[in-house]
Amino acid sequence: MSGKYEMTVGIECHVQLATRTKLFSAVDNDAREKEPNACVSPVDYALPGMLPLLNARAVELAVRAGYALGAKINQRSHFDRKHYFYPDLPKGYQTSQFYKPIIGEGKVVLANGHEVRVEHAHLEEDAGKLTHFGDYSLVDLNRAGTPLLEIVSMPDIHSAEDARLYAEELWRLMTYAGVSYGDLYHGNMRFDVNISVAPVGAKKLGTRVEIKNLNSFRSVERAAAYEFGRQTELIEAGRGGEIRQETRGWSDATGKTTAQRSKEQAQDYRYMPDPDVPPLNLAEEYIAGVLAEMPKLPEDYRAAFREAGVPSEIVELILDRQSYAELLMAVLEESDAATGKIVANWLASVVMDEAPTAEQLLELAKMVQGSEVSQTAAKELLVNFSDGKTARELAKEMNLLQENDDAALEKIIDGVMASPAAAAAVADVRAGEMKAVGFLIGLIMKESGGKANPARARELLLKKLG
Repeated sequence: MSGKYEMTVGIECHVQLATRTKLFSAVDNDAREKEPNACVSPVDYALPGMLPLLNARAVELAVRAGYALGAKINQRSHFDRKHYFYPDLPKGYQTSQFYKPIIGEGKVVLANGHEVRVEHAHLEEDAGKLTHFGDYSLVDLNRAGTPLLEIVSMPDIHSAEDARLYAEELWRLMTYAGVSYGDLYHGNMRFDVNISVAPVGAKKLGTRVEIKNLNSFRSVERAAAYEFGRQTELIEAGRGGEIRQETRGWSDATGKTTAQRSKEQAQDYRYMPDPDVPPLNLAEEYIAGVLAEMPKLPEDYRAAFREAGVPSEIVELILDRQSYAELLMAVLEESDAATGKIVANWLASVVMDEAPTAEQLLELAKMVQGSEVSQTAAKELLVNFSDGKTARELAKEMNLLQENDDAALEKIIDGVMASPAAAAAVADVRAGEMKAVGFLIGLIMKESGGKANPARARELLLKKLG
């Protein structure tokens, strides 16, 4: 049934900017551990006589975001008032950018190569937070006035998987550029997924439904998939008219969306220029100065890692941790591609509470290449590194250095071959039954305390067995 229909998705992402203070007031912007309504000022309440003062750091981070999105950065932009009444917005309007946003058209290239256009991105302040308790609600205004950058995509997404990949890549871009801390659990980035369904090849899109405030990549994918199925079923049942333009909420627990309210149109907000915030004029020199300080972005790392021959699936796993991407880059700058691949596999597969330094990783990789430690031992060392210790010092301390002395290895092998436990396996190997070699190697490793080099032990064992 779904093969007859196509989903069309556009995503609006609210990115909380990594500033110390709010967008228009000198109040702490990090309210995670604060008491409710502790991080608020008269400006946030819009009390009479209180005038907003634009946060310069927020403007700088918006310029960074524009560069990360490959977008046009508008030298002139201005703020508008978006009017609506809600208990968590005491001003009665939200200061936003509607007519002339700071960032113009850009794009996001997904990990699978698909390209999603960005329509624009604009600065705005956040509202507060409502917590509902049955027949009453409590308001926390700590979040009111928090600086946000709302990034609006074009409807270029046509699968739930691509919706997730877009959210993931946008998160990478904003965190690598230093625009946001990217803490999804605390709402640093929230995704509103707009989805419509229409027959494949149709020139007119279906009725658009918005799913609000998704804060995980998995939720973006699941919500898009569910809503596609819900709308498809209504169309198939001949009830396409029942698909209303509305805002729906998502429940991770039930895996379903539920109606919340009818979707407002732009005219419902009565946008008007904000008379209290002057237009923003950015000189070319200012923009160039901000961009000169830009850190490496995900695509910079991808290009370097691919050139070193690191498989694309490993690259994407490493890019999920910016600190790991920086580590691998530092390793590649001081070593060859073979060493880089060893380190890349570790970074993609080993969970480390405290990441080692590039120097420690380089030394450990060379020890593996020189058969001084096994891959298994290396992974054990990776989770036990501490400041100041070299890989060799830690390997000695943990008794993980491999035994590569042939004389010592031959003595262990002779002892194993002579033991009653190995008699049957020795006879099998001499009779051509090579499966028994593995059993003998296991005995050798046990006898050596795991320190024997398995490859060299196998060579010497087979030589002795003829």
